[in-house]
Amino acid sequence: MSALPLNGVVVLEFSQYLSGPSAALRLADLGARVIKIERPNTGDAGRKLAIKDLWVDDNSLLFHTINRNKESFTADLKNPEDISIIKKLIAKSDVLIHNFRPDVMGKNGLDYKTVQQINPRLIYAEISGYGKNGPWKNKPGQDLLLQSITGLAYTTGNGTNGPVPFGISIADILAGSQLVQGILGGLIRRSKTGKGALIEVSLMESLLDFQFELLTTYFANNEQPLRSKVANGQPLLSAPYGIYQTKDSYIALAMMDIHVLADTIHCGALKHFPKENAFALRDEIKTVLVEHLQTETTAYWLAALQEAGLWAMEVLNWDEMTDHPGYNALEMEQTIHAGGKTIVTTRCPIRINGQRLTADKAAPQLGEQNEKIRKELEVIS
Repeated sequence: MSALPLNGVVVLEFSQYLSGPSAALRLADLGARVIKIERPNTGDAGRKLAIKDLWVDDNSLLFHTINRNKESFTADLKNPEDISIIKKLIAKSDVLIHNFRPDVMGKNGLDYKTVQQINPRLIYAEISGYGKNGPWKNKPGQDLLLQSITGLAYTTGNGTNGPVPFGISIADILAGSQLVQGILGGLIRRSKTGKGALIEVSLMESLLDFQFELLTTYFANNEQPLRSKVANGQPLLSAPYGIYQTKDSYIALAMMDIHVLADTIHCGALKHFPKENAFALRDEIKTVLVEHLQTETTAYWLAALQEAGLWAMEVLNWDEMTDHPGYNALEMEQTIHAGGKTIVTTRCPIRINGQRLTADKAAPQLGEQNEKIRKELEVIS
């Protein structure tokens, strides 16, 4: 696409691992030029964080998935000469992103107040683990730890089990996405006022916002939301909401009238439960469904449920999903080439005027654009 909305916007990314880099990746997908500022010799720690020991050239596959379509410039933030170059870059940039602890950028003279004097129009965006204040501010901002401390691990899995974390780094992804929202808001505000902005997001606040339904309910009745003991899908929802085993695989049942469900799947035992008790007696209702649904295949149940207009879906693994026409119609995959290898990854999920946003530029080698960027700064100065 020739006219991406962020064409001409320059982003400096002082980030590592996932949250900050994922935010910068989305800005790059939308057309921004993202320059990743990395430590000499080692770079982003995510370069060496391998997924299942998968590597591309000298970098992990993880690094390539969230740093494609960027440039890399190395600088030692403790070196006055390098800091001088960084400040020149800041002067010509639109956005600065970092996901370091609250004191790191300040120690290097790159805190918001200092940087604002260099470039008053800069959108300065930062991700912390727990915010800048309070007794948790210096705790490690790692995804699993945040899921644990915010209660999120008590929303997944059955109530008979202990806490269960999400299978993905949900705090990092949410915080990165919300940082992008804040940055775009800052850019719009700047277009109206000419002024920059400080955008702040924390992993903890992102996960608390993620649980707004549960927390609002908790605030209202001061009771801890309880997971179903059987087929838990969402702590606030009544039976039959959850995933059930069938004769050959699994099926997901969403919100539906339990008496209509009983008629559809010919389960007379469900009729013994009053509809208005679908939440209070959800474990008893789900126990009946667990036994009944194992008598036939997923395809058999789906045919009956979907004909009746009830919300049900098969449970697919990735092999099954990627073979399905419904998945292929979305064209979510894109190919990039790096280190002599072909990497298939996902594209940006946003479409603009019907056009999918793809970018096949591989993640940069450490310091790959050093010479190019230095020359650009010489021309400007």
